[in-house]
Amino acid sequence: MRTTGEPGRIKQICTICARGGSKGIPGKNLQPFAGRPLLVHTIECAQAYAGFDTIVVSTDDEEVAQIARKAGASVPFLRPPELATDEAPKLPAIQHAVVAVEEHQQTCVDLVVDLQPTSPLRLAEDVAGAVATLLASDAENLVSVCRARRSPYYDMIVLDGGRARFVLDPERPFARRQDVPPIYDLNGAIYVWRREALRTARSVIGEATIIYEMPPERSIDIDTPLDLAVAEFIKRRTEASC
Repeated sequence: MRTTGEPGRIKQICTICARGGSKGIPGKNLQPFAGRPLLVHTIECAQAYAGFDTIVVSTDDEEVAQIARKAGASVPFLRPPELATDEAPKLPAIQHAVVAVEEHQQTCVDLVVDLQPTSPLRLAEDVAGAVATLLASDAENLVSVCRARRSPYYDMIVLDGGRARFVLDPERPFARRQDVPPIYDLNGAIYVWRREALRTARSVIGEATIIYEMPPERSIDIDTPLDLAVAEFIKRRTEASC
């Protein structure tokens, strides 16, 4: 049963996965950033996009749930413990959240956008751009990226038996850096799925995945105190220049 009420309009939901635990920074998703918890910045970003029928936070933590509700997000359930461990991958948590929303609202979802709470510099225009890029294509899903600072063709090495070797050993050598293929980092800020593709997805990268490129200054994923400090610096510098 569909409940959007507007012929031709697709139903979009936003999932925000924000469990209570974290190894890098304890209570990371609620860390203060520019005067508000990290999680709240992502909820406000989703609200500013204005295209979502529902913004749902998936968490195992009651404090996170309370802050999310106060910020205007929906928290109709607490995430099962088996989906909230350090080892649990994120994709099953997103799939669980979407099924729970569909059952709770007795509706069918068309598009799922997951926003990472540790990407506070992402803008609503990035969300809009990512959604528009997927809808203009025949791809099944989209991931946000930024240009990698280092290339595995030149700069990245591993140790093999105690000896250094390049991570990639290209079949043909590249004489110039300009000749190597462009390399991107998954920045984790935005994931977009068509509903049926998400239902059977086993990985965020599949055979029909496309990208949405974001600038590096909006691509910081906060995982350590240094990441937090850098993001705070960029935020202050950006606000000062406005």
